[in-house]
Amino acid sequence: MKKSTVVRNYFVLPCCILLLNLCVGLVSYKAKVLGDPLLQVAAIMAMVLFGGSLVGVVISPAIEALIGGLHRGSRRRWGELGEIMFLVVLGACVTWLYYRMYILGPQYLLPPGWRNPGTEGAGYTAGTSRWLR
Repeated sequence: MKKSTVVRNYFVLPCCILLLNLCVGLVSYKAKVLGDPLLQVAAIMAMVLFGGSLVGVVISPAIEALIGGLHRGSRRRWGELGEIMFLVVLGACVTWLYYRMYILGPQYLLPPGWRNPGTEGAGYTAGTSRWLR
């Protein structure tokens, strides 16, 4: 197997899947605006059912094309060192996004105008479980 295929299959594609998972987390966060739990579940299911094709056909290939283009460009411009730098930066960015999503809260990934009402400063704090609030 070629080295570029190994890197793509075992690092770049999983990072793309992690980025798509962040999108699902944000959809779940925004569904909480709906108040009624059954309506929230119905909205999430509708977004997954109807949005799945959009994600599969448009968003996923767009993320993969963007990441793939950046990967090829850095490898072409700076060679082996560029590829290593790209992979380190990609991993650091995905880690930073997940930290913001799961430690601080999903509202910290969104611009202030897009946040759900009443969630300002409602992120997690160190050592405090979200179940204790």
